[in-house]
Amino acid sequence: MSLPATTSLRMPVLLIEDEEGVMIFVRATLESRGYIVVAARSGVEALRLLEENSFQGVVSDMSTPGGVSGADVYTWITKNRPHLANRVVFITGDIANEQTVAILNKTGAPCVEKPFRVQHFISVVEETMGKPQ
Repeated sequence: MSLPATTSLRMPVLLIEDEEGVMIFVRATLESRGYIVVAARSGVEALRLLEENSFQGVVSDMSTPGGVSGADVYTWITKNRPHLANRVVFITGDIANEQTVAILNKTGAPCVEKPFRVQHFISVVEETMGKPQ
């Protein structure tokens, strides 16, 4: 599943989020700032998109359905798209979970806790992956 040719001049941000309401909100927030967004509802779908396309960065929920978590996607990125490894922002509502904390410490990737303030989220995204290309 390749992206339309119209997005090839500007690299999109890959958004990995299974909750419809959160996906709509995050997508609208990013698009209002000028980012092009490609959404995946699972880690499996995200890996397919990452294999076939180029992205400016990745915003990923920590927990996604289908047996491939945000941490699994990050691990794949470090091995297959290492230039993206420092352009990943995690979002989660489970920041108190020990496993989540361990993953964040291991990856060093920034994490924005849900629910979040739009300006804080955008600030973290821009610091991590730059302004829209």
